Amino acid sequence: MSASTAVTDGIRVTVRTRYLPEQSSPLSRRYTFAYAIRIENEGAAPAQLRTRHWVITDATGKVEEVRGPGVVGQQPHLRPGEHFEYTSGCVLRTPRGEMRGTYQMQRPDGTMFDAAIEKFELSMPHSLN
Repeated sequence: MSASTAVTDGIRVTVRTRYLPEQSSPLSRRYTFAYAIRIENEGAAPAQLRTRHWVITDATGKVEEVRGPGVVGQQPHLRPGEHFEYTSGCVLRTPRGEMRGTYQMQRPDGTMFDAAIEKFELSMPHSLN
């Protein structure tokens, strides 16, 4: 399990990951990972998550970028002290890789900023057998 945390303009993004052996097939070069994300507003002003941008890199250096509106079909509004949590997943063709990215956030006055998602590792645990 891997974890990362970043704080940008009062928005804290914490990520925890785990390997999903039941959804993976190493012989077919399919390695599935879940990541749980908690977005907390530690600042003094409300913010709404508008878009996401992910940069996914596998162990061979192959990069895939994913952009889209919101997360898991939502664009959560976070007042000071509130948080939003969700879980999603990623499939790689290598047993390890990494992800990083940003959430574009919007303040009530229309100001936009990118909340950083610190790089985190996706890694299949080593077998002890």
